[in-house]
Amino acid sequence: MATLQSIRTKGPLLVTVIGLALFAFIAGDAWKVIQPHQSRDAGEVNGETISAQEYQALVEEYTEVVKFSQGVKSLNDEQTNQVRDEVWRSYVNNKLIEKEAKKLGLVVSKNEIQSIIDAGVNPILQRTPFRNPQTGTFDKDMLKKFLVDYAKMDKTKISGQYLEYYESMHKFWLFIEKELKQSRLAQKYQALLSKALFSNSVEAQNSFDARVDQSDLLLAAIPYSSIADSTVTVSDSELESRYDKKKEQFRQYVESRNIKYIDVQVTASPEDRAAIQKEVTDYTEQLATAKDYTSFIRSTGSERSYVDLPYTKKSLPSDVVARFDSVSIGKVYGPYYNSGDNTFTSFKIISKEVAPDSIEFRQIQLYAADAAKTKVLADSVYTALKGGADFVQLAKKYGQAGESNWISSANYENATLDGDNLKFIKTLINSKVNKLVVLPLGQGDIILQVVKRKAMEDKYKVAIIKKTVDFSKETYNKAYNKFSQFIATNASLDKLVANAEQSGYKLLEKNDLYSSAHGIAGIKATKEALRWAFAAKKGDVSSLYECGESDRMLVVALTGITEEGYRPLAQVKDQLKAEIIKDKKAEKIISEMDNAKASSITQYKTLSNVVTDSVKHVTFAAPAYIGVLRSSEPLVGAYASVAQLNKLSAPLKGNAGVFVLQVFAKDKLNEKFVAKNEEATLENMHQRMASRFINDLYLKANVKDQRYLFF
Repeated sequence: MATLQSIRTKGPLLVTVIGLALFAFIAGDAWKVIQPHQSRDAGEVNGETISAQEYQALVEEYTEVVKFSQGVKSLNDEQTNQVRDEVWRSYVNNKLIEKEAKKLGLVVSKNEIQSIIDAGVNPILQRTPFRNPQTGTFDKDMLKKFLVDYAKMDKTKISGQYLEYYESMHKFWLFIEKELKQSRLAQKYQALLSKALFSNSVEAQNSFDARVDQSDLLLAAIPYSSIADSTVTVSDSELESRYDKKKEQFRQYVESRNIKYIDVQVTASPEDRAAIQKEVTDYTEQLATAKDYTSFIRSTGSERSYVDLPYTKKSLPSDVVARFDSVSIGKVYGPYYNSGDNTFTSFKIISKEVAPDSIEFRQIQLYAADAAKTKVLADSVYTALKGGADFVQLAKKYGQAGESNWISSANYENATLDGDNLKFIKTLINSKVNKLVVLPLGQGDIILQVVKRKAMEDKYKVAIIKKTVDFSKETYNKAYNKFSQFIATNASLDKLVANAEQSGYKLLEKNDLYSSAHGIAGIKATKEALRWAFAAKKGDVSSLYECGESDRMLVVALTGITEEGYRPLAQVKDQLKAEIIKDKKAEKIISEMDNAKASSITQYKTLSNVVTDSVKHVTFAAPAYIGVLRSSEPLVGAYASVAQLNKLSAPLKGNAGVFVLQVFAKDKLNEKFVAKNEEATLENMHQRMASRFINDLYLKANVKDQRYLFF
């Protein structure tokens, strides 16, 4: 009571304090919202932003599509990253095209989409489950039936498993419809561009001649490699001049980072290895007398659980199968070390039997208000079927197709099976053909009938203890403390570079790191380190990041920032220097060849460092490969197409050297010119050229990818 009275007397003060606290909390959140660097946008295209929430919704939508298509319950990290990148790529492309299409008045009507569906030949439709079982092609009638059935479906009378499947399939189709519309709009826009490029009979003839006109020639060349780079000097002014001429080639549309980093991977110590070996040895002794293999294998912490089903050899670990001949049924083998997966392993072959690899079955799932009523319903349906009732018609009465399906060993072997799932598979394996079985499950009773069994083969029940030779907590802590201390005493870039090697660490380098990457150098769980790299200043050194699969540690130092715009001369200096050196070598070689005043290939052979070759079947349509230069040389085909027979060329500057050519024979491939065919080939080429429009649109759209801030 005294406490309550105290609260009453100080009520106004508490209200004030709480009010101030709430204001501070709200104001703090408001401040975060209005801060420019706290943007919640995942990206921007043509000034239109997409929030992190909107982008995530698209990712989740496509994730469900991928899961449904692949028949899986979840995606791993790599698959999720692929989904995110595909969603972003698709989003950006669609936004780029939508803007242009709107300006041109291009639209896609519902009738167009229906026509695409009726035709049934669009590749997108082939990715759907609505395909004819005999032909494998899209079947619009199957789609129509599904949509009608879905619209009429009484969701209160469908089991959870079936309802989930139908809902997933409906969402999948809605996604396909959206994709068809986006794809059609892109096709229209691309067709408009490609029609701006058209072929004619003159271009067709030139294209034909470039392919069928062939030349045989002699070549004499002096390779650039015959002159040492060290003998050629390049001045700063020459580099600056070359940079100014080629500056547009060095334009960078997205900023990037250059980093140095140390990646430490923790591995098991000899003490860890010995401890794991002893642990597996102890479990192996117990395996010989174990009875409940499921529980026992689970208690060992084995990486491979035991499921009380017979498995084919191909589903068992290869190192275990390789030792089958060395152990009899009921006996234990091991432990042994397997370098393939870095494990100590032992196993016991419990039994061997002949069982079908594939089973065809059909089912009717039934449920009522409670278990008792469900049993009564199941018994009545069972009795009706035993009395000769049609299985399919009876299934339809309960909202199911009743059609038979195939299941193979690959569908359930090595899957996580327990409870009802395990009971279902066991019943399938053990049921006789055409026998009706009432199978009580948690979500209702199932009338199950095996229609056919095929591909009988040997199967095994094997209890496997498999433990990875992994590091202990003590080993990890030791490595962590050592690395942490190193970072603390080398907190600057200069010290990191100077002391890494002598401390036993390898300093690695990564240039042109982009924010669109999903981490550092392909190491898992390094997104935080990536975010740090794009927020840090040049010369900064990060703190220690724990990453990988909880087995790695990372420190990152930012060595350079390349802003959006033109790469500075310092970053492209080596490339430009190599080009200038090659040009100067070419000038020197051409001068030497001119001074030789040679009038034949034979006379050129007297020059130092000359190599010669004969090249046959040279055409304008394809660059010639010169074996003695180990280089593709487009200029050879270009010259040969217009050269006079037996006339020696002037020295020509190529990719790998300077050469002179002499065409000694010309002929044509035995092909007939058909203008329509050539024009069709050119039209396809023009369409491919038009498809590159997306890159130009991208460069003009000021695309900003900020996904790394959130994902």
